[in-house]
Amino acid sequence: QVQLVESGGGLVQAGGSLTLSCAASGRTFSSYAMGWFRQAPGKERDFVAGIIRSGGSTSYADSVKGRFTISRDNAKNTVYLQMNSLKPEDTAVYYCAADSRAYRLARRSYEYDYWGQGTQVTVSS
Repeated sequence: QVQLVESGGGLVQAGGSLTLSCAASGRTFSSYAMGWFRQAPGKERDFVAGIIRSGGSTSYADSVKGRFTISRDNAKNTVYLQMNSLKPEDTAVYYCAADSRAYRLARRSYEYDYWGQGTQVTVSS
């Protein structure tokens, strides 16, 4: 079992930056690939970024490529999402998730085993 807790969300103006954190507890964090997803009201939960257990490979949705950066610190059991040049369309609840297939960069929500409770990000125009 892995417990995930996101933090760092908030209200920011367009063009601004935020860094989300996801702290993990429970079983060995470094055994999991990690992902960030987001869900806007009335929409499906969409993949944002993923990172394998070592941090050596990452993947991004086209909509955030070049603006968002996923990273992890296995010593701190934490995964991060640095978000720059934020746009109003980035407004959503952001979730982190853990995938027990540690070297897979999964993009579908059903491929992840554990989820956090989410943190709201609101970008004003």
